[in-house]
Amino acid sequence: QVQLAESGGGSVQAGGSLRLSCATSGYTLGNYFMGWFRQAPGKEREGVAAISCSGTSTFYADSVKGRFTVSLDNAKNTLYLQMNTLKPEDTAIYYCAAARCVPYRRASMRAPDYNVWGQGTQVTVSS
Repeated sequence: QVQLAESGGGSVQAGGSLRLSCATSGYTLGNYFMGWFRQAPGKEREGVAAISCSGTSTFYADSVKGRFTVSLDNAKNTLYLQMNTLKPEDTAIYYCAAARCVPYRRASMRAPDYNVWGQGTQVTVSS
């Protein structure tokens, strides 16, 4: 079973950048699809970005398109989320997640489709 650990959160002013990292253990390219989610106080967990089993397809929420980039370093078994032009509404706890690839699902932006979660890292953007 894969295990995940996020890092890289912090506080930044609006317009700034952060890069989140998700270190994995037990991960093998092609066996899992992965994603980034966030949850703000009083709100549901929402999908931010996802990467497919092959690592070649990426997906983004409309609210972050053009600002966030998800990537996978296979050599380091680490998932990244580069966040640029941050806005106060990006403030949330960010989680990385993984799920085993199956024939009928190779990627997802839906939290219920994931069964492995990291502990989360706080991102705070001030105006």
